Amino acid sequence: MANLTRDFFIGLSNNKCLNKNAQKWGFRLGADKFVAGTDIASVTRTIKEMNAKGISCTVDNLGEFVSDRSEAEASKQKILKMLNQIHKEELDCHVSVKLTQLGLDINRKLCIQNMKEILNQAEEFNIFVNIDMEDYAHFQATLDVLKILLEEYRNVGTVIQAYLRCAGEVLDQLEDVRIRIVKGAYKESEEVAYQSKSEIDQNYLKLAKKRLLGNAYTSIATHDHHIINELKDFIQKNHIPHDKFEFQMLYGFRQEMQYELAKAGYHFTTYMPFGNDWFGYYMRRLAERPQNINLVVKDAFYTKDNQLKKEPILTGALAFSLWMLWKSKRKSSTKSS
Repeated sequence: MANLTRDFFIGLSNNKCLNKNAQKWGFRLGADKFVAGTDIASVTRTIKEMNAKGISCTVDNLGEFVSDRSEAEASKQKILKMLNQIHKEELDCHVSVKLTQLGLDINRKLCIQNMKEILNQAEEFNIFVNIDMEDYAHFQATLDVLKILLEEYRNVGTVIQAYLRCAGEVLDQLEDVRIRIVKGAYKESEEVAYQSKSEIDQNYLKLAKKRLLGNAYTSIATHDHHIINELKDFIQKNHIPHDKFEFQMLYGFRQEMQYELAKAGYHFTTYMPFGNDWFGYYMRRLAERPQNINLVVKDAFYTKDNQLKKEPILTGALAFSLWMLWKSKRKSSTKSS
C-alpha cells in the first residue's frame, strides 16, 4: 500500500503538463508549508529567521525538465544572484544545485561550464556548493561531472542515496569529499535500489557510521528520529567531534525537532527550496509522507480558525482532486490485498 501511494505521487512529480500548470496555481495547494519562498527576497527573509534560531540553511532554486540553453542560463543566473545575496547579507547559508537544471541533459560541457561559473563565485565568497543527486538515470553522469570539478575545486560535494545498492562503494570513492546522506526520493528498480524501509534504514545507518568515523564532513539528512537517536548514541560513544558533521532536514518538516537538535548543540542545516517551479519537489515530498495530503486539503478549504474559505473554489477543487486520487489508490490497494 505504501509503495503504491509513493509511486502515485512520484508519477505526478514527473508529469510535465501538471508541472507547467502548477506554476499558475501558485502555492494554493499548500506548498508554502514546504517551499520557503518564490524569489530571492522572500527566501532571504526565511533564511534570516532560521539563522536567528541557530540554524544554518542550504537553498535550492527549484527547477524541473530543463530542455534548452536559455532555461539553463536563467537557472545559473538565479544561483549566481543567490550567492551574491548570501555574501551581501552575511547569511549562514550555502547552495544546493541540480545538474539537469544547469544543462546536463542538453550538453555535458555546457553543464560543466555553468557549474564552474557558480563554483568560481562561490569560492570567492567562501560558500560551499552541494550537487543534489537526482534519479538513477543521472547518477553516473552526476558522479562524472563531480570528479571533473574536483580536479579544480574543493568547495563542492554531492549526495549519496542510501537506497542505492552501490552507495557504499561510491562513498568509499568519495571518502575525502563533503557528502550529504539521504534515503532517496525517486522510484528506482529493485536491481539498483533497496525497496523495503528496513533495508534502506539499515544501509543508511551503515553508511552514516562509516562516514562519521572518517575525516570528511558529513550531512546526516533524515527526519527519522530512530535513526537520529541511534546516531547520537554512536557519536557520543565514539567521541566524534560535532564539527565533523551536521544534521539536516527539509524546510517545513519536523520543525520542533530541528530547533531541539540546534539547541542541544548540534550543527543543523535546513534544506530550503524556493521558486515558482515547485510542483515536482512538492509531489516527491508527498510521496515520502502521503499523510501530508490531508494538511493540503485542510489548508485549501479552511482558514487557521477552521472557518470555510470563501475563495478560491478552483484551489479547493485541485486539492480535493489530489486527495480523492490518493484515497482511490488506498481503496483499490486494500481490495487487492
